[in-house]
Amino acid sequence: MSEEEIFNQRKEKVHELRKNSIEPYPYRFEKKNSAKEAIENYKGLKPEEKTEEYVSIAGRLTRIRIMGKALFADVQDQTGKLQVYVKSDEVGENAYNIFTKLIDIGDIIGIHGKIFKTKTGELSVWAKKYELLAKSLRPMPEKWHGLQDVEIRYRKRYLDIIANPDVKETFFKRAEIISAIREFMKKKGFIEVEIPILQPLYGGAKAKPFKTHINAWNLNMYLSVSPELYLKRLLVGGFEKVYTISKNFRNEGVDKSHNPEFTMFECYQAYADYEDMMKLLEDLVGYVLKKLHAGIIVDYQGTKLHFKKKWQRLSMLKAIKKYTKNDVGKMDDEKIKQLMKVYNIEYDGDYIRGLAIEKIFDELVSDKLIQPVHITDHPIETTPLCKPKRGNSNHIERFESFVNGMELSNAYSELNEPILQRKLLKEQSEQREEHEENYQMDNDFVEAIEYGMPPAGGLGIGIDRLVMMLTNSRTIRDVILFPTMKKEGV
Repeated sequence: MSEEEIFNQRKEKVHELRKNSIEPYPYRFEKKNSAKEAIENYKGLKPEEKTEEYVSIAGRLTRIRIMGKALFADVQDQTGKLQVYVKSDEVGENAYNIFTKLIDIGDIIGIHGKIFKTKTGELSVWAKKYELLAKSLRPMPEKWHGLQDVEIRYRKRYLDIIANPDVKETFFKRAEIISAIREFMKKKGFIEVEIPILQPLYGGAKAKPFKTHINAWNLNMYLSVSPELYLKRLLVGGFEKVYTISKNFRNEGVDKSHNPEFTMFECYQAYADYEDMMKLLEDLVGYVLKKLHAGIIVDYQGTKLHFKKKWQRLSMLKAIKKYTKNDVGKMDDEKIKQLMKVYNIEYDGDYIRGLAIEKIFDELVSDKLIQPVHITDHPIETTPLCKPKRGNSNHIERFESFVNGMELSNAYSELNEPILQRKLLKEQSEQREEHEENYQMDNDFVEAIEYGMPPAGGLGIGIDRLVMMLTNSRTIRDVILFPTMKKEGV
């Protein structure tokens, strides 16, 4: 039978139900027990033993097995699956006949009855009565136990969650991870704040923005690429420890670790530097692992990741030398250009030495960084928002943390010198024709720090990537409930 035929047949069943004075879409149901709770509370029952206590469960029908005047069915709720036993002489012959003829797999029902254990030892609910709570008009996925079509799984996540219970567990764990981050930050004295998603200028990260428009003011706006500049304004205002967990939007590529809309954790601490941020990150990840009841070794896609107390540290130049045998710090510009040519590394716009070194690192090294490591001492040209490194002004006090070849975090000793900040932002803005992702000139931000911003450390963590690693998820789409998708048929 085609899906359209099933749809029309079930529409007819809706009419039949109403003819029998049964509303297929009632307003509420008194659900008192979850499947998990019922199984846990009564697991000690012996085969064929029945309780005298009543339970009230509700969920989606995933299986129906009719045996004459009785049937077994499986009901799936948020916590798990529970078998129910519906007997004609218990619920009434009319109600039983309606169940067998007008109730389908996929319908949502409520069951009121007593818990018992079958001869084979399966905990079940002996139904005293049932109630239809929502009639499903469309058939469930063809492969009920394991929807495999990746396109359908991401585009129609609700079907994915129904067909693949493990998916739900991933998002329960994601919620635990974010909750643990908030707990940790509260213990450390940070306050959670919100920043605007709609911004007149975009900044805080090198990224191509999404552009929108406010009709009331005839004003172009941008979706936030980073919360950084707003959080720093709060440091100027007197907040000393702030963080946000916010959505960022970057109009760039899509792959296993990138989605145009993603979740970022970002924090700023006055009177701290990037060394303090390293410790904060390591402690935070350790706290999350403890809350998840996990050890310091995480199995990610067959690789054992060791989240030791103190992560490895490696400068960008040393990392390039270690993994490519090329000492780019001692090369002149012509040799760096030749090296990029040998490895077919493309470079847009005018040559800038520090950006070329960063590009070499990104293309040849980053995917080889498997165990947790902080890559420090980036070239000064890579960002205008970071303090120069003490003792070496060609580099900055910045680190990026990598795990399993993915960038997990980015942190600075924050630049708070307004004269230098204005100069660097102006230079970045002037290069935007060659480098579209460069920062815009944000005069209001510079004016803010002209009032005085305390020395500070800042840290950003990609929440989605952290969740990927801690839930053993292959791609970023597996940890975003509704990932960005192309239009169907494109």
